[in-house]
Amino acid sequence: MFVTLLLVTFAVSIVVAIVVARMFARPIASILERIIADEISAAWLRYMKFAILVVGVSAGVRVYELEKYISPARFDKEAQVLELTQERWILEIYRTIIEALQGIAWLLLVFFVFALIAYVIVRIAEMKRPHHTSKEEPMA
Repeated sequence: MFVTLLLVTFAVSIVVAIVVARMFARPIASILERIIADEISAAWLRYMKFAILVVGVSAGVRVYELEKYISPARFDKEAQVLELTQERWILEIYRTIIEALQGIAWLLLVFFVFALIAYVIVRIAEMKRPHHTSKEEPMA
């Protein structure tokens, strides 16, 4: 039963991470294109999608929390292994979704903070660059 719970939480975490990665793909792509303005922005977008997947799965599948279903508490000699009931299944799936979303939210917050700083730097650099104005030709 434990292995099934582990696989289900893994699958739920992957689904949550994929949905979030697709939801934020366009905003992340536009931010990266604006800041980097090079072909490498596509590689960074791919990396961000991968990072969302990794963070979502690692935050969603809480192995240490799931250990309580296979071994009793370490410091309590009278503790028993918890039984996986329907209510516990629902609770674990809910925790998986929330924890995956929370981990991804922190990742995206850090990304957007650094992206905002980079955007300000790019804007300042653009303002300092001389503008290329086209000289108007005199009318004949």
